[in-house]
This record gives sequence, C-alpha cells and structure tokens, in this order.
Amino acid sequence: MPVSHSSITRLARPGISKPATSLFVAVWSGLGLCGGCQDPSGSQREPGVEAHPAQPTAQPTPKMQGSPRASAPTLKSTYRVPAPEVVQIVDADPTPSVVFDHAHTRAAIASYPALPPIRLLARPMLRLAGVRIDPDYGQRRRTRFYDSIRLKNVLDGKQVAVRVPEGSQLSAPSWSPRGTHVAFTITADDGVKLWVADALSGHAKQVLDRPLNATLTEGFVWLPKGDGLLVWARPQERGPSPTRPSQPIGPIVSTTSGRKAANRTYQDLLQDEFDELLFEYHARSRLLVVELDGSSRALGDAGIFTQADVAPNAEHVLVQRIKRPFSRVVPYYRFARSYELWPFVGPGRPKVLAQLPKAEEVPIQGVTTGMRAAHWQPTAQAALIWSEALDGGDPNTKVAHRDRLMRMQAPFEDATEIARAPQRLTRVAWLQTEGQYLVSDYDRDRRWTTTVLRDLNRPDLAHVLFDRSVHDRYRDPGMPLYTRLANGQHAVKVDRGRILLSGKGASPKGDRPFLDQCRLQDGHTTRLFRSPVGAYAQVVGLVQDDPTRWIVRKETPSEPPNYHLWQGDHRTAFTSFPHPHPKLSTISKQLLRYKRKDGVPLSGTLYLPPDHRPGDRHPLVVWAYPREYKDRSVAGQVRAAPTRFTRLARTSPLMFLTQRYAVLHRAAMPVVGEPETMNDTFVLQISAAAEAAIEAVDKLGVIDRDRVAIAGHSYGAFMTANLLAHTDLFRAGIARSGAYNRSLTPFGFQSERRTLWAATDTYVSVSPLFSAEKLNEPILLIHGQIDNNSGTFPLQSKRLFHALSGLEGTARLVLLPHESHGYRARESVLHVLAESFDWLDKHVRHAPARSSARAKRAHPDKHKPAALRKSRR
Repeated sequence: MPVSHSSITRLARPGISKPATSLFVAVWSGLGLCGGCQDPSGSQREPGVEAHPAQPTAQPTPKMQGSPRASAPTLKSTYRVPAPEVVQIVDADPTPSVVFDHAHTRAAIASYPALPPIRLLARPMLRLAGVRIDPDYGQRRRTRFYDSIRLKNVLDGKQVAVRVPEGSQLSAPSWSPRGTHVAFTITADDGVKLWVADALSGHAKQVLDRPLNATLTEGFVWLPKGDGLLVWARPQERGPSPTRPSQPIGPIVSTTSGRKAANRTYQDLLQDEFDELLFEYHARSRLLVVELDGSSRALGDAGIFTQADVAPNAEHVLVQRIKRPFSRVVPYYRFARSYELWPFVGPGRPKVLAQLPKAEEVPIQGVTTGMRAAHWQPTAQAALIWSEALDGGDPNTKVAHRDRLMRMQAPFEDATEIARAPQRLTRVAWLQTEGQYLVSDYDRDRRWTTTVLRDLNRPDLAHVLFDRSVHDRYRDPGMPLYTRLANGQHAVKVDRGRILLSGKGASPKGDRPFLDQCRLQDGHTTRLFRSPVGAYAQVVGLVQDDPTRWIVRKETPSEPPNYHLWQGDHRTAFTSFPHPHPKLSTISKQLLRYKRKDGVPLSGTLYLPPDHRPGDRHPLVVWAYPREYKDRSVAGQVRAAPTRFTRLARTSPLMFLTQRYAVLHRAAMPVVGEPETMNDTFVLQISAAAEAAIEAVDKLGVIDRDRVAIAGHSYGAFMTANLLAHTDLFRAGIARSGAYNRSLTPFGFQSERRTLWAATDTYVSVSPLFSAEKLNEPILLIHGQIDNNSGTFPLQSKRLFHALSGLEGTARLVLLPHESHGYRARESVLHVLAESFDWLDKHVRHAPARSSARAKRAHPDKHKPAALRKSRR
C-alpha cells in the first residue's frame, strides 16, 4: 500500500515544523511542534566520497612585489581527527535506503557513501527567498547523493543493477505507479538530468536532453498511470544569469505600514532588487510532459511553479504559480501566488482559480487565508479539494468553526462546502470506498487532534473515529495503509468496512510496533501483528494487497535493520545488511524510568560502554531535548525504543561510548503547563528533570556522580546552557547550534505564543545570555557558520561566547565553515567529535574533584529550590 501524496494532504501549518516523508502518512498522528529544528533539508544521514582523514589543501596567494619567483605558501588544514577506531566507525557504510514499489513486489535498494567531503559543501551557493540554490547544477543545495541502485524482486529474490555512468551522483529512486520503471536524476556538470530504468532489466537511459529545474521541487513527478512524467525543465530561452552591478544601485529600504506582521526570524531572505532578479532567474521553469521513449511536449507558459498535479482523468493539471511582488520578510512559500487549472491535452485556456497575496501578516501559529493545500480527490474523475480559514487564519480569534473543506468539480465554475471543522483542519485522507474520507483537525489550545469519518453522499455523517491528545503516544492508533487505484491514484485500503493501521505501539516498556484492523463503523480494532519481545519489527506494506503477506522491517539492539517477507509462520529474509561496527556489538542499553520531584514520570535510555564490567563507574553524558505538554498524564509517557539497533554514526551522542562514557540518551525534559504560561517555569522544570535523571542513574552504581556532562542540539543546546547557568548538577556541557538570547526571537520560540513585549520577564529569565554571570561550568559551543534554522543564527553562539569571555567564564567556540543547522561534511563531523571528546576529557573525566576545585564566584538565586540553587563558591 503506497503513500499518496495527493490523496492525503497537510492542510495547515498550525505549528512551525515541516512534515516528514514516510512509507505511511499519518492522518491522525498529531503535529510535530518542534520549533528548535526547522532545517528544510531535514535530519537524514548524509553521504560522502572520501574515506581518509582530512588532508591539507593548498591555497594560492598573491606574489609579493619584488619577488617574482616567490612561491605561494601552503595553508595547512586545521580540521582535527579523532582516534582511528572512531574514524573507522564514522566511515562505515550506511545501511542502504530501500524504496518499495506500490505493490511491494519490488524494491529499489539505493546505496550511498557515509559522509560528503567539505569540498561538496563549499560549492557556490545562492541564499534566496528561504532556499539555498546550487546555481551551476540548477537544484536546491544537496549534500547527499546515491552512488548505486539495485532492483530486487521480493518474491524470487532476483536482482539487477541499474546501469548508469560510473561516478554518477544519483537522486533517490521513484517508482512508477505500476512498478514497471524507476525514475531518478543524475547531477552532472551541465545540470540535473532525468533518467528512467526498466524494472526487469535494469537498463537505464536519459529520457530528456534538457536539464531539469530542481530548485523548488524534486524536478519531476510520475503521471498517474505511469506512462510518462511531468517535468520542471530549465527554460531554453533564459540566457545567462544576471550579474550583480559593480556598485550599489541604491540603499536597501524596508517599511512598515502600521499593520501587524509578527513573523519568525527567517533566514536567507531576499535583500534587494537584484536578489529578486536572481531568484526569478533560477526558480523559473517550464512544465513538460515527457514520455518514456524520450518524446516531450510543453504545457503552458514558463513561470515559477511549486505544484503541478495531473487530474485522475488526465484532462487537467492543477498548478500553483509564484508571482510578483516578492517579499523580503518571508520565504518563497509565502509569496504571492495563484492556483491555476491548465488543460493537460487538447485545446483550452488556463483558468485562474484563486489569486493569493503575499502572506506577510500571518499570525504566529496561524495560516494563510483563501484557498489552502488544494489537491485532486483521488476517487473522482476531476474534483478539486481544498481548505479555507473561517477565522482569518488567526488562532486567537474565537469562532464556532475555524476551517471549512471545499470541493469543485468539472467544469470548475462553482465550489461547494462539504465540511466544517471546529478547529484547524490538518489532514484529509480519501478512502477506497467512493466518497468517504477521514478528516483531522487540531485544537492548539488543548493540543488535541480529532479524526472524523465523513461521506460526500451523506453530508450529515460525522463519525468520530479517533479523539486524543497529540502527545498521547499510548493511544496513537497508527497510520493507514494505502492501495493503488485503477486510475493510478492512491487511497486508504478498505476491506469489508475495515482499514489497516500500522503504528509504533508506544507503551510503558517502550515501543512495540503493531498492525491493526480498524472497523470504520465504530472504531473497534483487532490486532493482526505485534513486534516480538526483544525486537523492533514493523509492517511496512502488504504484498499485492494480500493481507496474509507482509513486508516487515526487523531489527534488534545488536542486529541492524533488515527486511523480511512474512507469510504466516514462514519468514524469508529479503535483505542482509551487515553490522556496521561489529566490534561494538556488546554495547548494553536499558530503558530507565524514574520520577521528577513533582511526580511527573520520566524516562531515558541508558547506554554503557562495550567493555563495561560490574563495578565500573563511568563519567556520564546526559543528552536531552525539552518538550512541552499541557497534560501531566501524557508528559511522562515513555518515548523510547530500547529494542532498536544501536547505531553509532556521525555526531551522535552515542559516539561517547567509544571513549568509555555512559550515555543517558533522550532523557525526558518535559515542560508542563498551560500553553500561554508554561515557559514561566521552564528553568525550574528542566532543572528538576535533570536532577532526577542523575539520581536515577547514580542508583544503579554505574557512574561517577561527580563527573556528569550535559549536552544537546538546537533547543537541547538552549537547555544545556540554562542548566549550566542555573544548577550545579554538571561539570561541563556541549551546546550545538543553539539559541541563547530570546530577545533575538521576539515573536515566539518553540511553542511560546507570547511576544517579547508581552512576556519580557520570561524571555529574559530563560535566556542564558542574561544569566551568563552564573554560567560557571565549562561550555563548548558549536555552530554551523551558515545555520539556516529560524532562531538559531550563528550570532547566538558568538554573543554567548563573547559574554563568557568578558565574565571570565570557561568556553570554547567552534564555527564550522559551510555547515548549516546539522553537520554534514566528513571533515566537520570528525572535528566535532575530536573537540567534544577532548572537552569532556579535560573538564569532566580528568577534572579535579569538586571539593578541591578552584573557588568560583557566588551567584545567588532566591527563586530556586535549595537543591537546584547555584552554589556560592
């Protein structure tokens, strides 16, 4: 059952996180309100091509006058490298990506190197309108390429290699709807080229002689029936790129008209008229229909297109076009735009369905007004579906209904309202049964999601199927399995009034994935599968829609994930990916459950080094990321999977296990309270959670209580600095890509709804910069020099370092060239590990005992409990 990107659609951006791609798409899984990490490139592991430590590179310098024979000096690389055994782990081949066709009878197995070299990240790049563009290749900046693709038959195990030129940089494979072909791109010196491979023979060929434009999209999508592709092509008539004038054409001017425009602190925005010209030049494309034999035809005129979907009857194309005037305060996806309907075949004129202005005044956690998230109904010949706000897009407006769902059929003259929702519509999933669909809304005040079964033929039907807190993992029903329809579209599979749901199976003992059969009539579920004890096994699809044959992805703490064909009691291994670091297979881990002093249950996963022996006491690294909850009942739910494979890679905190540190991974740091005021007690709550975590691990007798470090990334780095400033629980800390001065994010951070001016005291009290005089433990600050995450400008780390320097604090600032919010290049990853290991060895492992440590300044704080108050040292 494949995912349908058209039949299930995110209808709102009530939070500030972006949806993740999955084999299944959650209809009711809630919203990931993770404001700390908004890196549009996601958090996927990145490959590379080098398998050796960083080498010095020579840089030419001008010759000195009077020395015509003077040679240019060689600049030696200052990148550091950890021990060889750590380098070997970092360079281990990643587990390949596996992409199944829609019937789960074939799989594309795509391999990639471990990490890219820094020279790939150092390629020329344009930062325009919230997107980073490689101007030479004509695509969004990429740091991950595949180097080979194999096509394997699930039933007989036969496989063929996709034959491409040696050294090709491949994109992820994309299966045609019928599973007969695989499409992908090859990035070459002259641009991004479209290739298609035959699924039986592996024979591949380039099917378009023009480069694609992959700046705002992937550059292509399959047509519903799989007989061709819709392609974003580079316009042949575009000419050379604009050249910036040698002198300014004028000052950069911004104005405000007295209207409220409380936007997040977006990065990489357009700055001037030349940036606008440059963005238009690189984002502009022409839509083509490309047949498998290589023939092509153009659709419409050239423009900047972010969406192009062909109707199920293949007679129309829904297009979203970005238009001028552009904005200099929001990214491209909030520019002025239009929804247009184009003829796919035959004569006809484009029809403009909606003209939407640039969205510079969208309230925080609000949505745009007008047509939103338009898509085709997969079970109709040609019917458009979209949502509209009834509250002006403002979540603070009190209304009986916040959103409505609209439908328009050919000939596309009048739209009909088909449903209203009391809260913000988030997703709609069409069922295989004609006219039926599941629609979910989200109550941001209660942090609650409700999923309702509706029917176009019965407008009065509104059967509540699921109703729960978005944070209630124990009651998460799972995600629906899809099937491919005869028209090439995808819908939720329905069998005798029942749908199938695949979920993580969260429980007090950790995750145990399941497959349930859910009766639509009353929501009653029957469990068909549950992961075996001691393993993490998840059903990823049915083979040819057969409910007795499953593809299962299975792993254990010591066995890497592999895919299996399950037929009743008979199980056949489909892949055999090896252990990436077998020498570390004896790493032990356990789910640790404990309570905070206020009674909130907490948990984390404790890892011990592979050579741990009874009686050993190790220094401890606590790695955490705070999360916000309204309800105490769900804040303490276990969010761990102790039966998953223990993989050491990149800059994972688990790499400290190689240095004989114990690691408490994902230690729970809940912040519980009313959404409007919970951050008023942020410091007290994370401090209490940190104290409880150390107490719990110490009771096991496996750590040195006097040698504990705290570390985190993004919002976890913000937490790290706060814990060092406001408690004496830790000897040192590592903060990666964090924010430390909340006055620089004045219109909210994470899930904070109030502005700086409405909650000044809170913004100040949670900002480590304003408590820098109390931060009297060593802190290692690491930041990518071109971090594009909203709120975590590199300036944040620079200013905290400057403050600590002026206050005689102990700190080290590491700025990584060409790196963004996450760290990709091999040189950067190895350097981060070397710096981190040395920092904790010096300030934790080999630090003098606290009783003999150098006296430090007193930092009174009358508002903390005595156990958490900074000591007067």
